[in-house]
Amino acid sequence: MIDIFTGFAVIALAVFVGWIAGRTGVLGPEARPMLARLNFSVLAPFLLFSVLAKADVGALFSVLLPVSAIAAVAMMLVFGLVAMLLWRRRLEHTVIGSLASGYVNGNNFGIPIAVYMLGDAAYSAPVVLLQLLLFAPVALAILGARVHGNTSVAAIVRTTFTNPIILGSLAGVLVAVSGLELPPIVMEPIELIGHAAVPLMLISYGLSLHGQRLFAPGSGRREVAFATVLKLVAMPVTAWAVGAFVFGLDGHELYAVTVLAALPTAQNVFVYAQRYETAEVVARDTVFLTTIGSVPVLLAVALLLG
Repeated sequence: MIDIFTGFAVIALAVFVGWIAGRTGVLGPEARPMLARLNFSVLAPFLLFSVLAKADVGALFSVLLPVSAIAAVAMMLVFGLVAMLLWRRRLEHTVIGSLASGYVNGNNFGIPIAVYMLGDAAYSAPVVLLQLLLFAPVALAILGARVHGNTSVAAIVRTTFTNPIILGSLAGVLVAVSGLELPPIVMEPIELIGHAAVPLMLISYGLSLHGQRLFAPGSGRREVAFATVLKLVAMPVTAWAVGAFVFGLDGHELYAVTVLAALPTAQNVFVYAQRYETAEVVARDTVFLTTIGSVPVLLAVALLLG
């Protein structure tokens, strides 16, 4: 279990560095929006291409995929219905909250957890695929339509398929499915750029924490608390129940889907919120609380099922 705590420590240090940079003002007032654009438009697409291009196709389309999909969609629907019908939140605000409830950190957090707790990084690949080829395009299309006014079908399609994150993900999957093995002269520069994404995402997140009070009144505490409970409690329980009673999983596979569902909210949700200037505080606070809260949850899953 020491490796799990090591992973948390690495993340915490990068966030702390970003907070210090924000507190000292060393990066200037334009750092946050500049890093948000850099992460969204350049670094994340390279990272996602490099991860998906080398993924095993069998792992990408394993039985873990439908179980993870059902658990995540259930959480997003529950949050969306409550937010829109009871709290009367705008659609774009609801989209970010829904993502915070079911979009897991399957890459920079899920990969090390898959290695340390499950024994193979490939376990996180189906979740990454599901989120990047289904959840992200739908969410980004809605956000683009609502925030930028791209409401026609042609505009939504154009916006979706010119989105750099979606393009990078699709290109990576195409390489994996085709069986094409790109030479080192191609992959190594791509991986070099992609490796910058995770630390800069975390530093950008740390910058956003400076001068802000987490879980402050009037900042969407209700949405943050609800999304956090859905993510850390309801989602792993749902994944376990669906895996065991619907798909007949047991042993290591059941343990794997439960661990993946217990991962914290993805940093990408905050990146999307920043990019579209929508529900940033809800995304930020949910990422923070679920990251801290996932430690005891993952330990509990390991003790019960591992």
